[in-house]
Amino acid sequence: MMEVISLRREFHKHPELGFTEFWTASKVVEILESLNYKVLYGRDVIDEQSRRGVPTQNILDEAFSRASQHGANQTILERMTGGNTAVVGVLEGKRKGPTVAFRFDMDALPIQESTNAEHFPFSLGFNSKFNGNMHACAHDGHTAMGLALAERLANRDFCGTLKLIFQPAEEGGRGAYAMTQKGVVDDVDFIFCSHLGLDLPLGEVHGGNSTFLASSKLEVEFHGVPSHAGGTPEKGCNALLGAATALLNIHALPRFSGGITRVNVGILKGGTAANIIPQQASMVVEVRSDKADICDELLNRVYKIIKHSAEMHGLTYETKIIGGSTTIQPDPELVSIVLQEAKKINGFTTFKEDSDVSVGSEDASFFINRVQELGGKGTYMNIGSPLPAPHHHHEFDIDENVLPLAVNLLENIARRMLS
Repeated sequence: MMEVISLRREFHKHPELGFTEFWTASKVVEILESLNYKVLYGRDVIDEQSRRGVPTQNILDEAFSRASQHGANQTILERMTGGNTAVVGVLEGKRKGPTVAFRFDMDALPIQESTNAEHFPFSLGFNSKFNGNMHACAHDGHTAMGLALAERLANRDFCGTLKLIFQPAEEGGRGAYAMTQKGVVDDVDFIFCSHLGLDLPLGEVHGGNSTFLASSKLEVEFHGVPSHAGGTPEKGCNALLGAATALLNIHALPRFSGGITRVNVGILKGGTAANIIPQQASMVVEVRSDKADICDELLNRVYKIIKHSAEMHGLTYETKIIGGSTTIQPDPELVSIVLQEAKKINGFTTFKEDSDVSVGSEDASFFINRVQELGGKGTYMNIGSPLPAPHHHHEFDIDENVLPLAVNLLENIARRMLS
């Protein structure tokens, strides 16, 4: 039987950023195929043109080569070239019934993992082997859970169809949209998504989570005219000054009375030397709200600020959406089922219908919303684990005791929905 903790540790050692999950995805394919699932991957389950924030070709090539060097199956890798690292496992039951999907994210973060002796993965030797990358948000655990669930249902003793979605590039809200555009969940009747951790007590389960914020992430490039900053400054058009003007005005946007709002310019780059008027500048902007329409309005105002900031300084500019998500409204029926099944498992002790912790944004929202649009139902679960450090921290880790509990919960849900 598959050992979910050992599997999690193996994925933890091989963290890969969004759309570079070549090693991870290839292992997922191998395991699903060994369990006799129908496995779809690469361009079969992701719309290549709809992907957001895809790394440069050099980064993709380096990650592909690294996966090969670490033993990834070359034949599988070849079907994922260009960063098409999505995987879907499908298993037909012995009798007809609904299609039930579970989603698991696979990507890591650009963080150098701690080598502090008290950091559990380092002390036990399963810390990151990929320099500068780290599983600092429990996606290693999610992937392991998905595969353990796959094994539990492999005998096909159920009614309907089980669909296991292994998604790349959750961080930044990039992967789910492109999979949704490919139609991956268009045949799904019920979808369950989940997250470990959140610094909740071990044994706490939230049947739904409606706290996620809609978000849009925008990359902007400003183009000006270079000139000598001392001799002929009037001949130049300062791209960095235009970007800075935009930054200040974006952060001056008013908050909205009808909902929660967030704006942030997280990256600002530009210029080449102190004595040259900057010809190029770039920035990355993020807006969020608990209301999708407010998020859209914030983004529209950001576009106006960028346009007029560029005009003020005689610049041209380009914008590109590089990530996003929307809100989630869990279906009460599925929330109730999650909690009923959790109460049957020894180890779960605290049960809540909705989340009382804010966890930012989540692009599983695209999967859930698409299923609901087509008449199905969905929910997003929180499964608690205390944390030694926050999510996205270099000393992040989970209490591994949550992993078998979580797999038991997913199996209970799957068997009930497919009974």
